[in-house]
Amino acid sequence: QAAWCEFPSRVLLVLTSQLGVQMYESDGSTMVFWHALDVPEHPAAHSVFARGIAAAGGRFVCVGTSSGAVLVFDIPPKGTNVTLSEVLEQHRDPITDIAAEQGQAPDGAGDLVTADDSGTLCLWSTGEEFTLLGKIPGSGCTCSSVTLWNGIVAAGYGNGQIRLWEAGSGRIRAQVNAHARWIYALDLAPLSGKLLSGAEDSFVHVWQLSRNPDTDDIEIRHCHAERVTDTQVCGARFCDPAGDTFAVTGYDLSEILCYGPA
Repeated sequence: QAAWCEFPSRVLLVLTSQLGVQMYESDGSTMVFWHALDVPEHPAAHSVFARGIAAAGGRFVCVGTSSGAVLVFDIPPKGTNVTLSEVLEQHRDPITDIAAEQGQAPDGAGDLVTADDSGTLCLWSTGEEFTLLGKIPGSGCTCSSVTLWNGIVAAGYGNGQIRLWEAGSGRIRAQVNAHARWIYALDLAPLSGKLLSGAEDSFVHVWQLSRNPDTDDIEIRHCHAERVTDTQVCGARFCDPAGDTFAVTGYDLSEILCYGPA
């Protein structure tokens, strides 16, 4: 995986692989940091990899691993003195995705969510030390992608469902049978609350997330659908903070398809 991690004074390009974690300056010119993964004594037992990347707390990069551990790296304002400051060990299964709060978290709500292969979600509060606020047990279905916005956790699953949870209480607030097959990508537009989902069924959907001001209920509304013919969608991202344009790619596809207003 690859992700831009934005901080107040710098932007890093973070890459994960079967070997470890690499961090580069934003233009790719200089490798800032390299962290190798521990290889087990019997490598054939299970594969080793890093997956799931998020910038959190204004100074940390969180990276998931196949052992279920989440590595927390402390990023200096400049230079290469990156340190592994903490290892979060609450998951028993490989990490699939990590997301940080992209809006304004309500009081008591976590600002980081981690997901794993069993569908378990962990909600964290970041700081000098990360605090586990709650754990949402999995139902045996992989949570393949997760986002966090204004205290709403949106999670995509291998059965094609999107579920919305409260980041404060861990309660489920909505469930949508969004796709016919495995969801591989979720993205969120922080300015508008639009949610993008892409799946193996070749469809990309745009949803609108909101809170009812009268009841504080979390609501989800379908806005748009796009079919990418004969393509298993494996990547989908908004291209702007308002969610007016988005880009899609798929397995065995050497192109990135961009969609915008007509």
